[in-house]
Amino acid sequence: MGTSTRDTIAAIATPPGSGGIGIVRISGPEAKQVLARMFLPLSSRFENFRPWFLHRGRVLDWNDEALDDVLAVFMPGPRSFTGEDVAEIHCHGGAFIVQAVLESALRRGARQAQKGEFSRRAFVNGRMDLSQAEAVAELIAAPSREALRYGLNRLDGLLARRTEALRNELEELRMQVCVAVDFPEDEVEGMDAPTFSAAVANVSAALRHLLKGSRRARVMQQGAVVVLAGAVNAGKSSLMNALLGRNRALVTDIPGTTRDFLEEACDLNGLPVRLTDTAGLRKAAESIEELGVERSRQKLAEADAIVLVLDGGALGEAGAAAGVCPDPAAREVLEMAGTTPVLVVWNKCDLCMPKKFPPSWIQNQTCCATSAFSDTQVEDMAEHLRALLLAESDGSAGEEGLAPNARQTLALEAALAELTALREDVEAGRPYDCCAVRLDVAAAHLAEVTGLSSPAEVLDRVFSQFCIGK
Repeated sequence: MGTSTRDTIAAIATPPGSGGIGIVRISGPEAKQVLARMFLPLSSRFENFRPWFLHRGRVLDWNDEALDDVLAVFMPGPRSFTGEDVAEIHCHGGAFIVQAVLESALRRGARQAQKGEFSRRAFVNGRMDLSQAEAVAELIAAPSREALRYGLNRLDGLLARRTEALRNELEELRMQVCVAVDFPEDEVEGMDAPTFSAAVANVSAALRHLLKGSRRARVMQQGAVVVLAGAVNAGKSSLMNALLGRNRALVTDIPGTTRDFLEEACDLNGLPVRLTDTAGLRKAAESIEELGVERSRQKLAEADAIVLVLDGGALGEAGAAAGVCPDPAAREVLEMAGTTPVLVVWNKCDLCMPKKFPPSWIQNQTCCATSAFSDTQVEDMAEHLRALLLAESDGSAGEEGLAPNARQTLALEAALAELTALREDVEAGRPYDCCAVRLDVAAAHLAEVTGLSSPAEVLDRVFSQFCIGK
Protein backbone atom coordinates (compact mmCIF):
# COMPACT_ATOMS: atom_id res chain seq x y z
CA MET A 1 0.00 0.00 0.00
CA GLY A 2 1.51 3.31 -1.05
CA THR A 3 -0.20 5.24 1.75
CA SER A 4 0.94 7.74 4.37
CA THR A 5 0.08 7.58 8.05
CA ARG A 6 0.06 11.40 8.03
CA ASP A 7 -3.23 11.26 6.13
CA THR A 8 -6.57 11.21 7.88
CA ILE A 9 -8.62 8.32 6.54
CA ALA A 10 -12.31 7.43 6.67
CA ALA A 11 -14.43 4.42 5.75
CA ILE A 12 -17.69 2.69 6.52
CA ALA A 13 -16.99 0.23 9.33
CA THR A 14 -20.28 -1.73 9.15
CA PRO A 15 -21.30 -4.28 6.49
CA PRO A 16 -22.89 -3.03 3.24
CA GLY A 17 -26.66 -2.91 3.01
CA SER A 18 -29.39 -1.64 5.31
CA GLY A 19 -29.43 -2.17 9.07
CA GLY A 20 -30.31 -0.58 12.37
CA ILE A 21 -26.89 1.09 12.84
CA GLY A 22 -24.23 2.30 10.45
CA ILE A 23 -20.76 3.42 11.57
CA VAL A 24 -18.33 5.70 9.75
CA ARG A 25 -14.80 5.56 11.19
CA ILE A 26 -12.20 8.31 10.86
CA SER A 27 -8.54 7.94 11.89
CA GLY A 28 -5.54 10.22 11.70
CA PRO A 29 -4.15 13.54 12.92
CA GLU A 30 -7.18 15.52 11.69
CA ALA A 31 -9.84 13.07 12.91
CA LYS A 32 -11.20 15.42 15.59
CA GLN A 33 -11.27 18.42 13.23
CA VAL A 34 -13.07 16.46 10.50
CA LEU A 35 -15.65 15.33 13.05
CA ALA A 36 -16.13 18.89 14.35
CA ARG A 37 -16.77 20.20 10.83
CA MET A 38 -19.62 17.76 10.20
CA PHE A 39 -21.22 17.41 13.64
CA LEU A 40 -23.81 19.75 15.15
CA PRO A 41 -24.37 18.96 18.85
CA LEU A 42 -27.89 19.04 20.26
CA SER A 43 -26.83 19.86 23.82
CA SER A 44 -26.46 23.56 24.66
CA ARG A 45 -23.75 22.61 27.19
CA PHE A 46 -21.52 20.98 24.59
CA GLU A 47 -18.11 22.64 24.44
CA ASN A 48 -15.72 20.07 23.06
CA PHE A 49 -15.62 16.37 22.39
CA ARG A 50 -15.17 14.61 25.71
CA PRO A 51 -12.94 11.56 24.98
CA TRP A 52 -14.68 8.19 24.91
CA PHE A 53 -18.09 9.83 25.46
CA LEU A 54 -21.04 9.51 23.07
CA HIS A 55 -22.43 12.88 22.03
CA ARG A 56 -25.84 13.19 20.39
CA GLY A 57 -26.32 15.60 17.52
CA ARG A 58 -26.94 16.04 13.81
CA VAL A 59 -24.48 15.05 11.15
CA LEU A 60 -24.18 17.55 8.29
CA ASP A 61 -23.59 16.92 4.61
CA TRP A 62 -21.04 18.88 2.56
CA ASN A 63 -23.61 21.70 2.16
CA ASP A 64 -24.11 21.95 5.95
CA GLU A 65 -27.59 20.45 5.71
CA ALA A 66 -28.67 17.95 8.35
CA LEU A 67 -28.45 14.32 7.26
CA ASP A 68 -29.32 12.30 10.34
CA ASP A 69 -29.69 12.22 14.11
CA VAL A 70 -26.49 10.51 15.27
CA LEU A 71 -24.12 9.67 18.11
CA ALA A 72 -20.49 10.77 17.76
CA VAL A 73 -17.45 9.71 19.76
CA PHE A 74 -13.83 10.88 19.79
CA MET A 75 -11.05 8.50 20.93
CA PRO A 76 -7.64 10.15 21.27
CA GLY A 77 -4.48 8.23 20.46
CA PRO A 78 -2.49 6.31 21.42
CA ARG A 79 -5.19 4.40 23.35
CA SER A 80 -7.34 3.82 20.29
CA PHE A 81 -7.60 0.88 17.88
CA THR A 82 -5.17 2.42 15.39
CA GLY A 83 -2.99 4.21 17.94
CA GLU A 84 -4.03 7.51 16.32
CA ASP A 85 -6.86 9.94 17.02
CA VAL A 86 -10.05 8.14 16.00
CA ALA A 87 -13.59 9.44 15.57
CA GLU A 88 -16.76 7.50 14.84
CA ILE A 89 -20.23 8.55 13.75
CA HIS A 90 -23.03 6.13 14.61
CA CYS A 91 -25.96 6.86 12.32
CA HIS A 92 -29.01 4.97 11.12
CA GLY A 93 -28.02 2.04 8.92
CA GLY A 94 -29.65 2.93 5.62
CA ALA A 95 -27.26 2.47 2.71
CA PHE A 96 -27.78 6.03 1.42
CA ILE A 97 -27.38 7.64 4.86
CA VAL A 98 -24.12 5.87 5.66
CA GLN A 99 -22.66 6.64 2.24
CA ALA A 100 -23.67 10.31 2.55
CA VAL A 101 -21.99 10.56 5.98
CA LEU A 102 -18.81 9.06 4.54
CA GLU A 103 -18.88 11.46 1.60
CA SER A 104 -19.23 14.38 4.00
CA ALA A 105 -16.12 13.19 5.89
CA LEU A 106 -14.19 12.82 2.64
CA ARG A 107 -15.15 16.35 1.53
CA ARG A 108 -14.08 17.81 4.89
CA GLY A 109 -10.46 16.63 4.91
CA ALA A 110 -10.33 12.84 5.08
CA ARG A 111 -9.50 10.45 2.28
CA GLN A 112 -10.99 7.04 1.53
CA ALA A 113 -9.26 4.28 3.49
CA GLN A 114 -7.89 1.30 1.63
CA LYS A 115 -8.53 -2.34 2.54
CA GLY A 116 -7.18 -3.14 5.97
CA GLU A 117 -5.64 0.31 6.40
CA PHE A 118 -7.04 0.83 9.91
CA SER A 119 -5.55 -2.49 11.05
CA ARG A 120 -2.30 -1.75 9.26
CA ARG A 121 -1.99 1.51 11.15
CA ALA A 122 -2.63 -0.38 14.39
CA PHE A 123 0.25 -2.69 13.42
CA VAL A 124 2.59 0.15 12.43
CA ASN A 125 1.81 2.04 15.65
CA GLY A 126 2.51 -1.01 17.82
CA ARG A 127 -1.06 -1.58 18.93
CA MET A 128 -0.89 -5.19 17.71
CA ASP A 129 1.54 -7.51 15.95
CA LEU A 130 0.89 -9.09 12.58
CA SER A 131 -0.48 -12.34 13.98
CA GLN A 132 -2.98 -10.37 16.08
CA ALA A 133 -3.99 -8.27 13.06
CA GLU A 134 -4.65 -11.48 11.12
CA ALA A 135 -6.69 -12.74 14.07
CA VAL A 136 -8.95 -9.68 13.71
CA ALA A 137 -9.74 -10.60 10.10
CA GLU A 138 -10.21 -14.26 11.02
CA LEU A 139 -12.59 -13.34 13.84
CA ILE A 140 -14.73 -11.40 11.38
CA ALA A 141 -14.78 -14.34 8.94
CA ALA A 142 -15.07 -17.07 11.61
CA PRO A 143 -17.46 -19.77 10.32
CA SER A 144 -17.84 -21.56 13.66
CA ARG A 145 -17.69 -21.18 17.42
CA GLU A 146 -14.37 -23.04 17.53
CA ALA A 147 -12.82 -20.71 14.94
CA LEU A 148 -14.09 -17.74 16.96
CA ARG A 149 -12.58 -19.08 20.19
CA TYR A 150 -9.17 -19.83 18.68
CA GLY A 151 -9.12 -16.50 16.84
CA LEU A 152 -9.85 -14.63 20.07
CA ASN A 153 -7.03 -16.45 21.86
CA ARG A 154 -4.60 -15.51 19.11
CA LEU A 155 -5.86 -11.93 19.25
CA ASP A 156 -4.77 -11.98 22.90
CA GLY A 157 -1.25 -12.73 21.61
CA LEU A 158 -0.68 -16.33 22.71
CA LEU A 159 0.85 -17.45 19.40
CA ALA A 160 2.96 -14.30 19.25
CA ARG A 161 4.30 -14.82 22.77
CA ARG A 162 5.26 -18.43 22.01
CA THR A 163 7.09 -17.60 18.78
CA GLU A 164 8.78 -14.58 20.36
CA ALA A 165 10.01 -16.73 23.25
CA LEU A 166 11.50 -19.22 20.77
CA ARG A 167 13.11 -16.39 18.82
CA ASN A 168 14.69 -15.10 22.02
CA GLU A 169 16.09 -18.59 22.69
CA LEU A 170 17.71 -18.54 19.25
CA GLU A 171 19.14 -15.07 19.92
CA GLU A 172 20.61 -16.34 23.20
CA LEU A 173 22.16 -19.30 21.36
CA ARG A 174 23.59 -16.96 18.75
CA MET A 175 25.16 -14.81 21.47
CA GLN A 176 26.85 -17.86 23.01
CA VAL A 177 28.05 -19.01 19.59
CA CYS A 178 29.53 -15.58 18.95
CA VAL A 179 31.41 -15.82 22.26
CA ALA A 180 32.92 -19.12 21.15
CA VAL A 181 33.90 -17.62 17.77
CA ASP A 182 35.23 -14.27 18.97
CA PHE A 183 37.15 -15.51 22.03
CA PRO A 184 38.31 -19.04 21.13
CA GLU A 185 41.46 -18.92 23.26
CA ASP A 186 40.11 -16.95 26.22
CA GLU A 187 38.72 -18.49 29.35
CA VAL A 188 35.14 -17.57 28.47
CA GLU A 189 32.43 -20.13 29.00
CA GLY A 190 31.31 -21.21 25.54
CA MET A 191 29.11 -24.07 24.37
CA ASP A 192 30.22 -27.52 23.29
CA ALA A 193 28.70 -29.22 20.26
CA PRO A 194 26.43 -31.71 22.12
CA THR A 195 24.96 -28.96 24.30
CA PHE A 196 24.47 -26.72 21.26
CA SER A 197 22.76 -29.49 19.31
CA ALA A 198 20.48 -30.31 22.25
CA ALA A 199 19.44 -26.66 22.62
CA VAL A 200 18.59 -26.48 18.92
CA ALA A 201 16.64 -29.74 19.23
CA ASN A 202 14.53 -28.26 22.05
CA VAL A 203 13.53 -25.27 19.91
CA SER A 204 12.81 -27.59 16.97
CA ALA A 205 10.51 -29.72 19.14
CA ALA A 206 8.61 -26.61 20.25
CA LEU A 207 8.19 -25.56 16.60
CA ARG A 208 6.82 -28.99 15.70
CA HIS A 209 4.30 -28.63 18.50
CA LEU A 210 3.20 -25.25 17.12
CA LEU A 211 2.91 -26.70 13.62
CA LYS A 212 0.57 -29.43 14.81
CA GLY A 213 -2.02 -26.72 15.23
CA SER A 214 -1.99 -25.78 11.53
CA ARG A 215 -4.37 -28.62 10.73
CA ARG A 216 -6.74 -27.38 13.43
CA ALA A 217 -6.62 -23.88 11.93
CA ARG A 218 -7.60 -25.21 8.51
CA VAL A 219 -10.34 -27.40 9.97
CA MET A 220 -11.81 -24.53 11.97
CA GLN A 221 -11.67 -21.95 9.18
CA GLN A 222 -12.61 -24.13 6.20
CA GLY A 223 -14.42 -27.05 7.82
CA ALA A 224 -13.40 -30.70 7.95
CA VAL A 225 -14.04 -33.38 5.35
CA VAL A 226 -15.26 -36.52 7.13
CA VAL A 227 -15.70 -39.73 5.12
CA LEU A 228 -17.95 -42.55 6.29
CA ALA A 229 -16.48 -45.81 5.02
CA GLY A 230 -16.82 -49.54 5.56
CA ALA A 231 -18.46 -52.66 4.21
CA VAL A 232 -21.78 -52.68 2.37
CA ASN A 233 -24.83 -52.63 4.64
CA ALA A 234 -22.76 -51.60 7.67
CA GLY A 235 -25.11 -48.65 8.24
CA LYS A 236 -23.07 -45.73 6.84
CA SER A 237 -26.10 -44.02 5.28
CA SER A 238 -28.19 -44.52 8.42
CA LEU A 239 -25.40 -43.06 10.51
CA MET A 240 -25.16 -40.04 8.21
CA ASN A 241 -28.91 -39.46 8.52
CA ALA A 242 -28.65 -39.74 12.30
CA LEU A 243 -25.85 -37.16 12.45
CA LEU A 244 -27.79 -34.79 10.18
CA GLY A 245 -31.03 -35.33 12.06
CA ARG A 246 -32.93 -35.98 8.83
CA ASN A 247 -33.20 -38.58 6.08
CA ARG A 248 -30.70 -37.33 3.51
CA ALA A 249 -29.26 -40.65 2.33
CA LEU A 250 -31.41 -43.45 0.90
CA VAL A 251 -31.52 -46.44 3.25
CA THR A 252 -32.75 -49.95 2.31
CA ASP A 253 -32.09 -53.54 3.34
CA ILE A 254 -30.52 -54.19 -0.07
CA PRO A 255 -26.70 -54.30 0.17
CA GLY A 256 -24.90 -51.74 -2.03
CA THR A 257 -27.70 -49.14 -2.15
CA THR A 258 -25.15 -46.30 -2.20
CA ARG A 259 -23.46 -46.39 -5.61
CA ASP A 260 -21.82 -42.93 -5.47
CA PHE A 261 -20.65 -40.63 -2.70
CA LEU A 262 -23.11 -38.22 -1.09
CA GLU A 263 -21.95 -35.02 0.65
CA GLU A 264 -23.79 -32.84 3.16
CA ALA A 265 -22.79 -30.03 5.56
CA CYS A 266 -23.11 -30.69 9.27
CA ASP A 267 -22.39 -28.78 12.49
CA LEU A 268 -20.66 -30.69 15.30
CA ASN A 269 -21.32 -28.39 18.24
CA GLY A 270 -19.82 -25.35 16.56
CA LEU A 271 -17.36 -27.19 14.28
CA PRO A 272 -18.22 -27.11 10.55
CA VAL A 273 -18.01 -30.55 8.94
CA ARG A 274 -18.74 -31.93 5.46
CA LEU A 275 -19.97 -35.50 5.81
CA THR A 276 -19.35 -37.83 2.87
CA ASP A 277 -21.28 -41.09 2.61
CA THR A 278 -19.48 -43.55 0.32
CA ALA A 279 -20.24 -46.80 -1.43
CA GLY A 280 -19.39 -49.93 0.57
CA LEU A 281 -15.99 -51.43 -0.16
CA ARG A 282 -16.27 -54.87 -1.73
CA LYS A 283 -15.54 -56.67 -4.99
CA ALA A 284 -18.12 -55.07 -7.25
CA ALA A 285 -20.44 -57.25 -9.29
CA GLU A 286 -21.09 -54.65 -12.00
CA SER A 287 -19.24 -51.75 -13.60
CA ILE A 288 -21.38 -48.95 -12.13
CA GLU A 289 -20.84 -50.22 -8.58
CA GLU A 290 -17.13 -50.63 -9.31
CA LEU A 291 -16.94 -46.94 -10.23
CA GLY A 292 -18.64 -46.07 -6.94
CA VAL A 293 -16.18 -48.19 -4.95
CA GLU A 294 -13.26 -46.51 -6.73
CA ARG A 295 -14.66 -43.07 -5.87
CA SER A 296 -14.92 -44.19 -2.25
CA ARG A 297 -11.20 -44.92 -2.24
CA GLN A 298 -10.51 -41.48 -3.75
CA LYS A 299 -12.57 -39.78 -1.05
CA LEU A 300 -10.69 -41.66 1.66
CA ALA A 301 -7.44 -40.16 0.36
CA GLU A 302 -8.92 -36.62 0.64
CA ALA A 303 -10.42 -36.98 4.14
CA ASP A 304 -9.46 -34.98 7.22
CA ALA A 305 -10.94 -37.82 9.29
CA ILE A 306 -12.48 -41.22 8.56
CA VAL A 307 -15.44 -42.78 10.31
CA LEU A 308 -14.99 -46.54 9.86
CA VAL A 309 -18.43 -48.10 10.31
CA LEU A 310 -18.48 -51.75 11.43
CA ASP A 311 -21.53 -53.99 11.13
CA GLY A 312 -21.73 -55.10 14.75
CA GLY A 313 -24.69 -57.36 14.00
CA ALA A 314 -22.72 -59.31 11.39
CA LEU A 315 -19.43 -59.41 13.32
CA GLY A 316 -21.02 -60.45 16.62
CA GLU A 317 -19.16 -61.79 19.63
CA ALA A 318 -16.86 -63.93 17.49
CA GLY A 319 -15.83 -60.95 15.34
CA ALA A 320 -15.11 -58.85 18.41
CA ALA A 321 -12.97 -61.59 19.98
CA ALA A 322 -11.00 -62.40 16.80
CA GLY A 323 -7.26 -61.81 16.82
CA VAL A 324 -7.30 -60.27 13.34
CA CYS A 325 -10.00 -57.99 11.90
CA PRO A 326 -12.47 -60.34 10.16
CA ASP A 327 -13.95 -57.52 8.04
CA PRO A 328 -11.92 -57.15 4.79
CA ALA A 329 -13.44 -53.70 4.09
CA ALA A 330 -12.38 -52.47 7.54
CA ARG A 331 -8.86 -53.83 7.00
CA GLU A 332 -8.61 -51.95 3.70
CA VAL A 333 -9.79 -48.69 5.28
CA LEU A 334 -7.29 -48.98 8.15
CA GLU A 335 -4.48 -49.67 5.68
CA MET A 336 -5.44 -46.72 3.46
CA ALA A 337 -5.87 -44.30 6.35
CA GLY A 338 -2.15 -43.84 6.99
CA THR A 339 -1.82 -40.77 9.26
CA THR A 340 -5.45 -39.69 8.77
CA PRO A 341 -7.32 -39.93 12.09
CA VAL A 342 -9.90 -42.75 12.22
CA LEU A 343 -12.94 -43.13 14.43
CA VAL A 344 -14.02 -46.78 14.52
CA VAL A 345 -17.78 -47.10 15.11
CA TRP A 346 -19.26 -50.42 16.19
CA ASN A 347 -22.69 -49.88 14.64
CA LYS A 348 -25.86 -51.89 15.37
CA CYS A 349 -24.91 -52.25 19.02
CA ASP A 350 -28.61 -52.91 19.69
CA LEU A 351 -28.15 -56.23 17.86
CA CYS A 352 -24.81 -57.14 19.47
CA MET A 353 -22.78 -55.32 22.10
CA PRO A 354 -19.80 -57.64 22.65
CA LYS A 355 -18.32 -58.34 26.06
CA LYS A 356 -14.84 -57.72 24.68
CA PHE A 357 -14.95 -54.07 23.61
CA PRO A 358 -13.18 -52.57 21.91
CA PRO A 359 -11.81 -55.52 19.94
CA SER A 360 -8.04 -55.96 20.26
CA TRP A 361 -7.55 -55.69 16.48
CA ILE A 362 -8.74 -52.05 16.56
CA GLN A 363 -5.39 -51.34 18.30
CA ASN A 364 -4.83 -47.61 19.01
CA GLN A 365 -7.77 -46.18 17.04
CA THR A 366 -10.51 -44.24 18.81
CA CYS A 367 -13.55 -46.48 19.12
CA CYS A 368 -17.19 -46.14 20.17
CA ALA A 369 -20.43 -48.09 19.86
CA THR A 370 -23.73 -46.83 18.49
CA SER A 371 -26.94 -47.77 16.75
CA ALA A 372 -27.91 -45.48 13.89
CA PHE A 373 -31.25 -47.27 13.62
CA SER A 374 -32.34 -46.47 17.19
CA ASP A 375 -30.22 -43.30 17.65
CA THR A 376 -28.41 -44.99 20.54
CA GLN A 377 -25.25 -43.08 21.59
CA VAL A 378 -25.17 -41.12 18.31
CA GLU A 379 -24.47 -37.90 20.24
CA ASP A 380 -21.55 -39.60 22.02
CA MET A 381 -20.19 -40.66 18.65
CA ALA A 382 -20.48 -37.07 17.39
CA GLU A 383 -18.49 -35.84 20.40
CA HIS A 384 -15.80 -38.48 19.77
CA LEU A 385 -15.58 -37.30 16.15
CA ARG A 386 -15.34 -33.64 17.14
CA ALA A 387 -12.58 -34.35 19.66
CA LEU A 388 -10.70 -36.38 17.04
CA LEU A 389 -10.81 -33.52 14.53
CA LEU A 390 -9.47 -31.01 17.06
CA ALA A 391 -6.82 -33.31 18.53
CA GLU A 392 -3.11 -33.18 17.82
CA SER A 393 -1.69 -35.71 15.40
CA ASP A 394 -0.57 -37.81 18.39
CA GLY A 395 -4.13 -37.87 19.76
CA SER A 396 -3.63 -35.35 22.55
CA ALA A 397 -5.99 -32.41 22.94
CA GLY A 398 -5.05 -29.26 21.05
CA GLU A 399 -3.77 -26.27 23.02
CA GLU A 400 -5.94 -23.19 22.72
CA GLY A 401 -4.57 -20.38 20.60
CA LEU A 402 -1.86 -22.48 18.95
CA ALA A 403 -3.45 -22.74 15.52
CA PRO A 404 -1.22 -20.91 12.99
CA ASN A 405 -2.75 -19.91 9.68
CA ALA A 406 -1.23 -20.73 6.28
CA ARG A 407 1.19 -17.76 6.21
CA GLN A 408 2.34 -18.37 9.77
CA THR A 409 2.73 -22.09 9.07
CA LEU A 410 5.09 -21.38 6.14
CA ALA A 411 7.25 -19.17 8.36
CA LEU A 412 7.38 -21.77 11.14
CA GLU A 413 8.20 -24.56 8.65
CA ALA A 414 11.02 -22.46 7.16
CA ALA A 415 12.46 -21.86 10.64
CA LEU A 416 12.24 -25.57 11.45
CA ALA A 417 13.97 -26.52 8.19
CA GLU A 418 16.81 -24.10 8.98
CA LEU A 419 17.23 -25.56 12.48
CA THR A 420 17.23 -29.11 11.09
CA ALA A 421 20.06 -28.15 8.73
CA LEU A 422 21.81 -26.39 11.62
CA ARG A 423 21.85 -29.57 13.74
CA GLU A 424 23.35 -31.46 10.80
CA ASP A 425 26.05 -28.79 10.50
CA VAL A 426 26.86 -28.97 14.22
CA GLU A 427 27.05 -32.76 14.21
CA ALA A 428 29.28 -32.62 11.10
CA GLY A 429 31.70 -30.32 12.97
CA ARG A 430 31.19 -27.25 10.80
CA PRO A 431 32.58 -23.91 12.10
CA TYR A 432 30.41 -22.02 14.60
CA ASP A 433 30.42 -18.84 12.51
CA CYS A 434 28.52 -20.75 9.77
CA CYS A 435 26.10 -21.99 12.42
CA ALA A 436 25.46 -18.43 13.57
CA VAL A 437 24.21 -17.58 10.07
CA ARG A 438 21.60 -20.35 10.24
CA LEU A 439 20.50 -19.11 13.65
CA ASP A 440 20.01 -15.63 12.17
CA VAL A 441 17.90 -16.99 9.32
CA ALA A 442 15.75 -19.15 11.61
CA ALA A 443 15.16 -16.23 13.99
CA ALA A 444 14.18 -14.02 11.02
CA HIS A 445 11.57 -16.59 9.94
CA LEU A 446 10.10 -16.61 13.45
CA ALA A 447 9.98 -12.82 13.38
CA GLU A 448 7.82 -13.06 10.26
CA VAL A 449 5.00 -14.53 12.37
CA THR A 450 4.61 -11.30 14.33
CA GLY A 451 5.68 -9.05 11.45
CA LEU A 452 9.00 -7.92 12.95
CA SER A 453 10.89 -8.84 9.77
CA SER A 454 8.10 -9.03 7.19
CA PRO A 455 8.83 -7.17 3.93
CA ALA A 456 6.37 -4.59 2.62
CA GLU A 457 4.95 -6.94 -0.01
CA VAL A 458 4.00 -9.45 2.70
CA LEU A 459 2.24 -6.74 4.69
CA ASP A 460 0.47 -5.56 1.53
CA ARG A 461 -0.75 -9.09 0.84
CA VAL A 462 -1.98 -9.63 4.40
CA PHE A 463 -3.84 -6.35 4.83
CA SER A 464 -5.29 -6.31 1.30
CA GLN A 465 -7.45 -9.30 2.35
CA PHE A 466 -9.18 -7.21 5.02
CA CYS A 467 -12.42 -5.30 4.46
CA ILE A 468 -12.13 -1.56 3.85
CA GLY A 469 -13.50 -0.48 7.25
CA LYS A 470 -11.20 -2.71 9.32
